[in-house]
Amino acid sequence: MPGSVANMPRQVRDELTRRLRRSKRAFREEDVQVVEGPLLKRAVGASALGNCMEWFDFGVYSYLAATIGKVFFPGASPAAQLISSFATFAAAFVVRPLGGLVFGPLGDRIGRQKVLATTMILMAIGTFSIGLIPSYASIGIAAPALLLLARMVQGFSTGGEYGGATTFVAEYSPDRRRGFLSSWLDFGTFVGYALGSALVTALNLMLSDGQMLSWGWRIPFLIAGPLGVIGLYMRLRLEESPAFQQQLDEHEKSLAQASVGSEFKTIVRKHWRPLLICMGLVLLYNVTNYMATGFLPTYQTETLGRSSGFADVLVLIGMLWIVLLITFLGRLSDHVGRRPVYGCAATAMIVLAVPAFLLLKADGTWAPVAGVLILATLLAGFAAPSAATLPALFPTAVRYAAMGIGFNFAVAAFGGTTPLFTEALVEITGNDLMPAYYLMAAGVVGLVTVRFLPESAQVPLNGSQPMVGSRQEQRELIITSKDLYRYSKERSGRR
Repeated sequence: MPGSVANMPRQVRDELTRRLRRSKRAFREEDVQVVEGPLLKRAVGASALGNCMEWFDFGVYSYLAATIGKVFFPGASPAAQLISSFATFAAAFVVRPLGGLVFGPLGDRIGRQKVLATTMILMAIGTFSIGLIPSYASIGIAAPALLLLARMVQGFSTGGEYGGATTFVAEYSPDRRRGFLSSWLDFGTFVGYALGSALVTALNLMLSDGQMLSWGWRIPFLIAGPLGVIGLYMRLRLEESPAFQQQLDEHEKSLAQASVGSEFKTIVRKHWRPLLICMGLVLLYNVTNYMATGFLPTYQTETLGRSSGFADVLVLIGMLWIVLLITFLGRLSDHVGRRPVYGCAATAMIVLAVPAFLLLKADGTWAPVAGVLILATLLAGFAAPSAATLPALFPTAVRYAAMGIGFNFAVAAFGGTTPLFTEALVEITGNDLMPAYYLMAAGVVGLVTVRFLPESAQVPLNGSQPMVGSRQEQRELIITSKDLYRYSKERSGRR
């Protein structure tokens, strides 16, 4: 075996061999897509910054759940207020699949960039509207009804956001660095969460409880307006991904031009296995995500009786730790593979979930901080490879729509409901370790899913040309393809 071939990861060698046998020749210059550095940086940077703004909007609700319960459900008991607030939080996830069903096929037809600009402005409108809704004391039952409507606008827009953003960044990234570059998308997500947490923490420290209930809670939501305008401007300046452009240039659009109904039937019929894998990984990631970002602040204040300031600082520490870790773990997944990163993190969650929550419950400062850092490290292990792994499960022509189905149905069923279910379980059982058991169950599902996950590190995306980051890499891959083609022919001849 030639040295250039022997040094390839096995999954890359197998995929390139299949492509070379199909074309019956080595790669030529036109067979390998080069993504220019400045264009790549702008695409990844603008996508991550846009994602940061969008998830700042979406995450703020989590940090203000207890306050929102008092403003919009004042007649209920504290526990009922909290559950009602989380039920409204979960309602946004009920309409997320609808957003995925609408925006996914649009992204495969008219392009990723246009749809991402639309989801950006819809999210800003939904979030800004929450800041303007009068309290229950002012307009009665209409207040929670309007809150529910605004949350559903948020959920509808988010249904097209993550699947589209991951698709866009994955299609722009060179194969060797897709894990690292795609991890910047979730880097933006957690920076947005951290900014939302920091703002709510600052408001809780600066304002009295009465001021927060009266008007302070509105400030984070009202900031969404100008943020949405900035995000829209950035996304309108992006160019379409090379994979989508290639599909258009080659007129390989028979599936993309089919009716929405036939496209979904095709996805479910032909791609049911990757669809289930996608949903299993999304469950693993998002149960952990919404436990840490949506449930943990309220768990600290309402279940453990700690101050909102302490709870917010604790979650902020966790978010900042994820921000520090995530791109390193994304780069690691390019070298060791996506499966080992997922598998190690899922195993660690099964083992460490209960110890983490025991630390969170402990008195003092450092034990709860250690508990949060454990959960944050686990979450980073799931978040880092996701934006590179999930789009790689599907071909270009249906990637956005398939992601819209798999991602959003799993998030609606298991992610957004996590705060509601865990809070209800704690109330019903009186056991404040129920969140840890919930995480352990998600870890088991994750391990089973990883067993069936195909390794995609450094492998070209299904339906796309091999992607490289420079002309030098292009020349190297062409030379390597000649060695690989010659070697595969020799092996076939020996058989």
